[in-house]
Amino acid sequence: MPLLRFLPENTNINFVGARYYAFAIDGLLLLVSIISIAIHGFNLGIDFTGGVLLEVKSAHVIDIGQIRGQIESLGFPESQLQYFGGGACDNPANSCVLIRVQPGPNQSGTDIATKIKGKLGAGYIMRNQQVIGPKVSGELFRAGILATVLAVIAIAVYVWVRFEWQYGIGAVVATGHDVLVTAGLFSILHWDFTLTSIAALLTLAGYSINDTVVVFDRIRENRRKYKRMALGDLINLSTNQMLTRTILTSGATAISIVPLLIFGGPALFEFTAAILFGIVVGTFSSTYVAAALLLYLPAVHGPRAGEEAAAPAQ
Repeated sequence: MPLLRFLPENTNINFVGARYYAFAIDGLLLLVSIISIAIHGFNLGIDFTGGVLLEVKSAHVIDIGQIRGQIESLGFPESQLQYFGGGACDNPANSCVLIRVQPGPNQSGTDIATKIKGKLGAGYIMRNQQVIGPKVSGELFRAGILATVLAVIAIAVYVWVRFEWQYGIGAVVATGHDVLVTAGLFSILHWDFTLTSIAALLTLAGYSINDTVVVFDRIRENRRKYKRMALGDLINLSTNQMLTRTILTSGATAISIVPLLIFGGPALFEFTAAILFGIVVGTFSSTYVAAALLLYLPAVHGPRAGEEAAAPAQ
């Protein structure tokens, strides 16, 4: 007998009976995300807009209002300043600020960095400097979006070949939903959308399909074993059998991410928060949505006479 058990050994949850509630929740999340992206778009970071990003450290307390006045006196079209911590900046004797500057039409990133350094003076140490041109940043944004879309399509093709085309449709809907809803989180909360955000979305696509494929594989095994069982009952049986594994895997992944969220500082906060949100959404969609979509597609392995469309609701 296992020393530690989080769930009963044999659960009997009617996932198929609750599919309409799951569809409603997922549909609402998807609708809110699409509306936010369509109206507000993304708060594109320095990676996708071009400009200069400087991390400035000082041995004395930084007056961010004073620095903002100095930066604005240089006449840049847009500038953003914020305190940040992490590393040497967690030392009470030090103070750090993050400076983002958008260049004007005839201003280069190198000139901007030089002007800022000269304006602040010798009392400030430039810990990090990034200069990205607008043409390169635009190409990065398009390439990042394309990479995310192609990843979801490739996942669907793999599931299609590995199982059957019905499973591929369920996988692409569930995975695409998880990626789009997580992208919507960046739009709703006005988080900076950078290359790190793209990495988070690609990570979630791989994580989401992992849970989905595990459930699909068990459905296929049980379909060979219980040849006369209705598809709805088969989905419930397979999902319940994999429930402990799904929850433990998601929980272990979340536990490993939480320290990064708490102690990673501003540089990792949005990335880790997006991963945690995606884990919750991905686990939900893999459990309630992906397999339930098979009920609305042509019967897997061919039609069966008298097969029920769904299990009876509790």
